[in-house]
Amino acid sequence: MEQSRIHRLDDTIVNQIAAGEVIERPANVVKELVENALDAGADRIEILTAAGGKTLIRVTDNGSGMNAGELPLAVSRHCTSKIERDLGAIATLGFRGEALPSIGSVSRLVIRSRPKAGGEGTEIIVDGGALTGPRPAPGNRGTMVEVTGLFRTVPARLKFLKSNRAEANAITDMVKRLAMSWPGVAFTLAGSDRTTLELPATGDGADALIARIAQILGRDFRDNSVEIAAEKEGVRLAGFAGLPSFNRASATHQFVHVNGRPVRDRQLSGALRGAYSDMLARDRHAVCAIFIDIDPRLVDVNVHPAKAEVRFRDPGLVRALMISSIRRALAGEGVRASTEAASAMAAAFRPGHVPQPSAPWRNGASGIGATVSPNRPLDYPGGLHEQRQSDLGGFTPSAAQAEIPQEEAARDHPLGAARAQIHENYIIAQTPESLVIVDQHAAHERLVFEALKTALAARTLPSQMLLVPDIVDLPVEDADRLAAESETLARFGLEIERFGPGAIAVRATPAMLGEVDAHGLLRDLADDLAEGNGALRIRDNIEKVASTMACHGSVRSGRRLRAEEMNALLRQMESTPGSGTCNHGRPTFIELKLTDIERLFGRR
Repeated sequence: MEQSRIHRLDDTIVNQIAAGEVIERPANVVKELVENALDAGADRIEILTAAGGKTLIRVTDNGSGMNAGELPLAVSRHCTSKIERDLGAIATLGFRGEALPSIGSVSRLVIRSRPKAGGEGTEIIVDGGALTGPRPAPGNRGTMVEVTGLFRTVPARLKFLKSNRAEANAITDMVKRLAMSWPGVAFTLAGSDRTTLELPATGDGADALIARIAQILGRDFRDNSVEIAAEKEGVRLAGFAGLPSFNRASATHQFVHVNGRPVRDRQLSGALRGAYSDMLARDRHAVCAIFIDIDPRLVDVNVHPAKAEVRFRDPGLVRALMISSIRRALAGEGVRASTEAASAMAAAFRPGHVPQPSAPWRNGASGIGATVSPNRPLDYPGGLHEQRQSDLGGFTPSAAQAEIPQEEAARDHPLGAARAQIHENYIIAQTPESLVIVDQHAAHERLVFEALKTALAARTLPSQMLLVPDIVDLPVEDADRLAAESETLARFGLEIERFGPGAIAVRATPAMLGEVDAHGLLRDLADDLAEGNGALRIRDNIEKVASTMACHGSVRSGRRLRAEEMNALLRQMESTPGSGTCNHGRPTFIELKLTDIERLFGRR
C-alpha cells in the first residue's frame, strides 16, 4: 500500500503559521494583548517596550485576571471565554483564541495572573511553543503578559521588521487608536526606546470622549473640527471631522472605530475621501475621529487575521451616511477658518521674525537717510507711542489701500466689512473682534464651483453623440454591472447599451469631458462598480472639469475691486457651504483675532 503523503502538522508549526497571519510586527502583539486587557474589564493598562518591541513587550492590567486552571487553556489554540457558537454577534475585541498561542510559538511568553475576585497568583511560561507551569507566583490582581525575543524561533521574520524607532512609533500609533474609544481607561506606554506616553482616564460620556480625543490629536483639533451625529437604519455615527483647511500630509491622523474597534478599512477611507473630495488637494488628508455603532450582526469583523478590516452587510448605507453627515456638519458651520493659519500669521509678526526686504530700508523720519540693516530693528526714539504718532506727519495710503467707508451693520457679518484691497488680490475686512484677509481669486473660485455643481445636480448633463458607437469588450460580469447602471450613467451624459454577452456599446459621452477614452473609462467604471462605488468615477471626472472651469471663470488675481464688489463677495462666501477652502484645498481667508493682534503689540 502506497504511503500517504498527507500528514498532520505539528502543533508548534501550526501556531507559527498562525503567528505569521496574526502577528505581522510588534505593534500587532501590543494590539492583541491590550485588547485582551480591555475585554477583561481593566481600567488601567501599562505597556513597556524595548527595541521597538523586538526584545521586550510587557502589558500589565488590573482586569478580572485568571486562575491556575484557566492559564493553560489561555495559551491553547481556539480557547476563549468571549464567544460560544455565534460568530454573527461578536461584542468583544478578541474572540478567536489564537493570539497567545501564536505569540508563544515565536517568542518567550510569560503570563502571571491573579483573579480579581480573590485567590492566589499563578504563572505560566511558553518558550517557543514549549509549555512550563502553571506554578504559584506573587502578583497584583489582574494580569501581566511579558513577551521577550519576538520571532527568535523564526529569525527570517526579523529581517522584515523595520528599525527600532519605526516599530516603536507603530506601537505608539496602535495604543493611541485603541485608547481613543476607551476614555474611561488609563493608558501608560513607556520604555527605553521611547518618550513616555501618559493618557489618564477621562471618565464616561461625551465630555470624556472629547477630552480623550484632545489627548491624542491635540487641543487644536477640537478648535478646528465640527461635531458629527447621525443615525440611519440602525447605524449610528458620531465623532469629529476636521475643517478642510486643517489637514495633514498623510492619513495617519484619521481615527475610525466600529463598535469600539479601531479599523483601517478601505471602504471607510474611501468614504472619507468622498466627503472631502472637492475640499482638499490630492496630497492632503483630513483629520478626524469617527465612531460607528452598529448591530454586531450587520458587520463582519472576522474578515482579516489581524481584525484590522470589517465588512458591512450594507456598505452603501454606511458610506452614504458618513459622506452626508460630514458634508452636512461642515456646511452647518458656515464660513469658518482654521486657527492654524492665524497662528502661523501671528508668529510671522512676532519680534525676531524679520522679513527680508527687496530694497534697503531707510529711516527717513530722522532725516539721517542712512540704510538700516534688516537684521537690526528700527530705532525710533521713545518708541511708537500713541502720544508720538503726530511725529510721523500726515501719512496718506495709496488708492488701493485707502479705507473703504461702510455701514456699521456690515461689520456684524461673520466676515465683516471690506476695508481695503492690497496687491490687487487680498481683501482686508473688519469684524467687531477680528481682522479678516480674503484671497479674492480662491474665494470666488469656490463660489463659481458650487454654482456649477448645483446646476449639474439639477438636470441631466448634455451628451455628445458618437458618429459610430464605440464597442468595448469586457468580462461578462463587468458588462452586467455596467448595463444595470445604464440609467444612472445616462444622467451624467454617458449613454451605453448591451452589445452581446461581453461587450458594451458607447453611444454618447458627457459633453463636458470633451474627447473621451471610452475603453479606459468603462473599464474604470466597471472596477468602481465592483467595489460598490457606483458612478462615482464619472461624477469625479465631471467635477474635475467643473473645478477647472471655475478656476478660469473666477475673479483673477490682479483685478481691482470696488467696495460693493468686495462686500458682495464676502456675503456670498458666508452663504456658500465649504467656502473656507478653494477647490484645490487652499484656505480662502485667514481670521486674526483682535486679542492676538493686541498681544503682538504688547497690549495684553
